[in-house]
Amino acid sequence: MKIVALPDNERIQQQMAELLVVGFSVHWDAWKTIEEGLEEIQMIREAGFIRVALDDAGKHVLGWIGGLPDYDGHVWELHPMVVQPDFQKQGIGRALVTDFEQQVKMRGGLTIQLGSDDEDNMTSLAGCDLYDNLWDKIATIQNLKGHPYEFYQKCGFRITGVIPDANGRGKPDILMGKRVE
Repeated sequence: MKIVALPDNERIQQQMAELLVVGFSVHWDAWKTIEEGLEEIQMIREAGFIRVALDDAGKHVLGWIGGLPDYDGHVWELHPMVVQPDFQKQGIGRALVTDFEQQVKMRGGLTIQLGSDDEDNMTSLAGCDLYDNLWDKIATIQNLKGHPYEFYQKCGFRITGVIPDANGRGKPDILMGKRVE
């Protein structure tokens, strides 16, 4: 596997868009069509940067990650990250996050942030009133159905907040952040 800057290759970008649709269709209703995926790739390319994990031959996308600057480049949003379902839990996501951190550091970033929606009751934060004792609920969060927040915690991210009802009543967005070292 190798991680590279977004290639100027239509076939690779098509695979990336397909991966967005497939990778986010299980629990999130994000990108429904290849065209929407290609538009997202173009938006991220113009505003920030994209890194792609390719197989050793450089022909197949294993995963990819995007970065968008905020706060004059001091903060970078990790958006999105997706790994081929058949290649998950093999270190590709962690490698993409590590590479992402290096890219942010080279750009002078101090903090990485991300949002990880809970639209399908995957954590104990979903389906409840988060306006009541929010920080207690964050402190005792439980992963009920394989929500990715635990992956990001293993990569050094911490929960920095929650946006209650971000995706509808009882469907929060879990905000996470990490200092760039």
